[in-house]
Amino acid sequence: MISATQLRPGMVIKFEKELLSVFSMVHRTPGNLRGFVQVKMRSLRTGSMMEHRFSSEDKVERAMLDEQEMEYLYDDGEYFYFMNTETFEQTHLTKDLLGDAVNYLIPQLKVAVEFYEGKAISVELPATVIMKVLETEPGLRGSTVSNVTKPAKMETGLVVQVPAFISEGEKIAVSTAEGAYLERA
Repeated sequence: MISATQLRPGMVIKFEKELLSVFSMVHRTPGNLRGFVQVKMRSLRTGSMMEHRFSSEDKVERAMLDEQEMEYLYDDGEYFYFMNTETFEQTHLTKDLLGDAVNYLIPQLKVAVEFYEGKAISVELPATVIMKVLETEPGLRGSTVSNVTKPAKMETGLVVQVPAFISEGEKIAVSTAEGAYLERA
C-alpha cells in the first residue's frame, strides 16, 4: 500500500477490484481545507477514463507487475505474436490490448511487456523506432532548407509528416510518443 500522494503517471493500481493505469495526478491544498489528490486513471480492462479524488491520507494498493523484454515477431491479422528474449516462449496479444502501439510494431522490435498474475496487460515501446518509408510524394530538387513537410506512409501503415527531401525506401527515426519524424536513420 502506498499513500495517494505517491501516485505517479504510468503507475498501475488496484482500485475498486479493477486494474487502473494512472494517467495524470494533481496534488491540491486549497486554502484552509484538507489537501487532496485529483487522479485521472484509465481502466486496463475496458480502456475507459475515470477521475477520482483521493484524500491525502488515503492508501492505495499498487499492482505488482512483472516486466519482461520481448521481441515482436509477426501478426496474423487477429493476434500479434511476441517472443520472450530469455526463455524463447511465445505469447500473443490482441489489437485491443495493444492500442496505438500496433502502428510502431516492426519485426525484431524489442518491447517491454507488463504481466499481472501471468496475463499480459500492457506493452511499453522504445522511445524511437526506425521505419522504412513505403509511399511519399517525390521530393523537389533543392528543397533541403525549407520547413515544408509532406505525408509519408510507413511500413506499418502509419502516416508521418516528413521533410520534403525524404524519398521512398529511406529509413527514418519516428518518435513513438508523438508519432512524429525525428531524423534520417
